[in-house]
Amino acid sequence: MIKKLLPKVLLVLMLTAFLQPAQAQIFKKKNKKSEASAQAPKSKKGDIEAYDKVITKEAVTDNGLFNVHTVDDVHYYEIPDSLFNREMLMVSRISKTASGIGFGGGKINTQVLRWEKKAKKVLLRVVSYDVVAADSLPVHEAVVNSNFEPVLFSFDIKAFKKDSLNPATVIAVDDLFTKDVQALGMPDRLKKRYKATRLDSDRSYLESLKSYPLNIEARHVKTYAAGDPPSNSSLGSISIEINNSMILLPKEPMKRRYFDERVGWFARGQVDYGLDAQESKTITFLDRWRLEVKEEDMEKFKNGELVEPKKPIVYYIDRATPKQWIPFIKQGIEDWQVAFEAAGFKNAIIAMDPPSPEEDPEWSPEDVRYSVVRYLASPIPNANGPHVSDPRSGEILESDINWYHNVMTLLRNWFFVQTAAINPEARGVAFKDEVMGRLIRFVSSHEVGHTLGLPHNMGSSVAYPVDSLRSASFTKKYGTAPSIMDYARFNYIAQPEDGDVALMPNIGIYDKYAISWGYRPITDKSAEDEKSTLDSWILEHAGDPKYRFGHQQAGDVVDPSSQTEDLGDNAVLAGEYGIKNLKRIVPNLIEWTKEDGKNYDDLETLYGQVLSQYNRYMGHVSNNIGGVYEHHKTYDQEGPVYTHVPKEHQENCVAFLHDQLFETPDWLMNTDLFAKIEYSGSVERIRALQARTLNNLLSLGKMARLVEYEAMYGKDAYTLVDLMTDLRTGIWSELKTGRTIDTYRRNLQKAYVDRLEFIMNAEDQKKLPDFGGYRKSTAVTMSQSDLRSIARAELTTLRSAALNAVGRTSDRMSKYHLQDIAKRIEQILEPS
Repeated sequence: MIKKLLPKVLLVLMLTAFLQPAQAQIFKKKNKKSEASAQAPKSKKGDIEAYDKVITKEAVTDNGLFNVHTVDDVHYYEIPDSLFNREMLMVSRISKTASGIGFGGGKINTQVLRWEKKAKKVLLRVVSYDVVAADSLPVHEAVVNSNFEPVLFSFDIKAFKKDSLNPATVIAVDDLFTKDVQALGMPDRLKKRYKATRLDSDRSYLESLKSYPLNIEARHVKTYAAGDPPSNSSLGSISIEINNSMILLPKEPMKRRYFDERVGWFARGQVDYGLDAQESKTITFLDRWRLEVKEEDMEKFKNGELVEPKKPIVYYIDRATPKQWIPFIKQGIEDWQVAFEAAGFKNAIIAMDPPSPEEDPEWSPEDVRYSVVRYLASPIPNANGPHVSDPRSGEILESDINWYHNVMTLLRNWFFVQTAAINPEARGVAFKDEVMGRLIRFVSSHEVGHTLGLPHNMGSSVAYPVDSLRSASFTKKYGTAPSIMDYARFNYIAQPEDGDVALMPNIGIYDKYAISWGYRPITDKSAEDEKSTLDSWILEHAGDPKYRFGHQQAGDVVDPSSQTEDLGDNAVLAGEYGIKNLKRIVPNLIEWTKEDGKNYDDLETLYGQVLSQYNRYMGHVSNNIGGVYEHHKTYDQEGPVYTHVPKEHQENCVAFLHDQLFETPDWLMNTDLFAKIEYSGSVERIRALQARTLNNLLSLGKMARLVEYEAMYGKDAYTLVDLMTDLRTGIWSELKTGRTIDTYRRNLQKAYVDRLEFIMNAEDQKKLPDFGGYRKSTAVTMSQSDLRSIARAELTTLRSAALNAVGRTSDRMSKYHLQDIAKRIEQILEPS
C-alpha cells in the first residue's frame, strides 16, 4: 500500500515545488498593483475631470448659446471656447414679487459681461462702456487703465470638452444664482426700503435655466430676511423671483446715430476721451432697430423708391391673447408702416402669429430672436413696451410689449369720461367688441412707438388750437394731436353740436418725422458725418409746433405746454369745454351704468373717473402759474429757449380756478348718486380737490419762479404779490360782504392758512438731477428768499380781516370759523 502511494506523493511534491515560484510571482504582481493604487493621488474637490465624468449619461441637456446640463440637481454651462471674450448683455428683471412691492417685469439692472478663461478658472467680468476712446489713439491706454473690468464671479473649471470642431469648457453655475450676488439680486433701494439684511440661502434656489441660440434665460428665487416687509410681516422676510437674460451681442456693432434733444428719442451716453476737445465730452446716441437697405436695392433707395429692409421688425402675438383682440393689436403694430415709409422703407414692421406647438415645439417668447406682445392675466390696468439694446451702438436687439388684461378697464374709464357726453358708444360699463378693439389698437400703436425708440412727446398736443378739435374735417385729417406718443387720450373738447369729430390720435405728423429722422439711412457717411444732414432735417421744420418735442415732466411741472392728458393750445378754454361735458355726464351716470342684477360698483368707479378728469383740468390750468415754456434750439436758430408764460394768461388761469373750483362746484354734488354709492364723503372729496390745487399753486418752485420773473421783467411780470392778492380776494370774498361762509368754503379757507403755515416752516428746496430733462425742479433757500416774507404779510393781513369780519356776519358758524382763523394765524405768527 505504501509502495503504491509513494509515487503519487512524490508527484504532488514535485508539482508543488514547480508551482511555488509561479504563485509567488502572481502574488508579487498583485502586491505591486495594490501598492501602486495606494500611492496614486485621489481626485480632489475642484480638480478638472474627464467630460463624461461630469456630464454623465443621466444629464438633461438644453442646447443653445451654451449647452445647459442638469446632473443630480447641479446646473452646468458648457461654454464654447469660441464665445470666450465675446461680449454679452445681461438684463435683470423682477419677474414675480411679494405683494406690496409692485408688479413683475421691472428692469433692475443691465450689464455688459465677458466670459474669460484662465488655467483652472472661468471669470465673469463686467464691461463698462461709460468711458471710451478709439484704440488707435494714445489716450486709449489711459482709458483702459482707468476702466479695469471687475470680476463679477469666479467659477472652477469642471471639465473640458475636447472636440476638434467645437471645444468647450464646463462650469457649475448654481452659486451664481443662489448666492447673494448683488448685481443679480434685489436692488439696494428695495433692500433699504424693506430693511432687508441678508439672503436666506435655505429659501433661495434656481428655478430654471433655458438656453436659446442667442440667449440664456435664468429664473431664480431669492428670499431675504427683512425688518419691514410690505406683506406677510409675520414671516420677517421677502421672496422675489428674478429673471436674468444673457444675450450675445453682435460681433459688428451697428452704426450709431447721434442724439439731438430737439427730437425725442430713447438714447444712451458715453464719455469719449478720444474726441478733439479740451474737456471730457459725453456723446449720446439713439436706441433703434438695425434697418438696412439691401445692396441690390441701394440704387432704388437713392432714387427715392420705397425698399424692403434686409431684416424687418417682426412682432409676434402671444398665443394666450384672446382671439377677438388679435386683429386690433396687429393693426396697432402695422399702423407704423406709414411712418417707416417716410423713412424710405416698405413692410418695415410686421405683425405675425407665432407657430403652433406642433409647427415648432421649440418656439418661445423668451427666445431673444423673437419680439412678442405678451398677454398677461393680471389685474394691472396698464401696458408697457420695454426694449433691450446694445450699449455699444444703441441697436435694439429685442422687445416684448407687456399687455395686462386690465388695460381694457383703463380704456373703458378714459373713453367713458372723456367722450360719453358726445358719443353714445362710450355710454355703459361694457363696450362693443369693435369699440374696445379700436381702443386696443390705439394703445398697441402707442406702446409699439416706445419699442421703436420714441419716448412720450407731451409737447405735441399743444400744436392744435382748441377750437380746431371741435372741427370734424380738421380732426379727421389730423387726429387729436400730431403724435400718438403724447398722452392726448380722447377728445374731451368736442361738444355735442360739433358732429362727427375724431376722438383719438393716429400715427401723426410728428411720428412720421421722428421715425424718418431716426431711421432713414444716410449712405456713405460715418455717424459723425451724418450730423449736418440730421441738423438740416430739423431746421426744415423749425418753429412749426407740429414738429416739436416736449419732455415728459416728473416732479414740478415747469412747462405748461408739455403736460400729460391735456389737449389744445389753451388750458383755460380746453378746461371750460371739458367741464361742460362732465356736467352733461354726471346727471346721466345712474342711467348709463344701469344693469339689472348688479350693484353700484361701476357707478362709484365712473363717478370717481369724473372727479379725476375734473382734477386734471385744474392741474393743467394751475401749472401755468410760474410756468416757463421750453423750446430746444441751437445757435443757428433765432429766439430764446425759455420763455415765461405771459402775465395776462396767468391772470386768466387764476380767474378760471376761482370760477370753476374755489367757488364750490355744486354740479358735482348729486344727492341721488351719493345715496347709491356712499354713506359719507362728499364734503371731504371737495376739500381734497380744492386743497390739492391750492397747494400746487403755492408750491415753492412756482412761487420762487414768480419772484424771479418779477426781478427780470418788472411790471410786465405776473408777480407773487399779484398771485397772493388774487387768491385772497377770491378765496376770502365773504370777509368784505358778510355773506355766510358755507362748509366747503370754510374748509378751503382753512387749507389756505395751512399752506401759508407750511411756507413759513418749509425747509430749503434743492435743485435735483434732471435725468436728461425729464425732471424739473427749482432751488429755493427759504431763509433768504421772499417767500416767508410774503407768507407772513398775508397771514397778518388775513388775521386783521378775519377779526374785522366777525361782526359783519350773522351766521354763527361763520363767526366761529373766523375767530378760529384769527387764533390759528396768531399761533403761526407768534408760536409759544
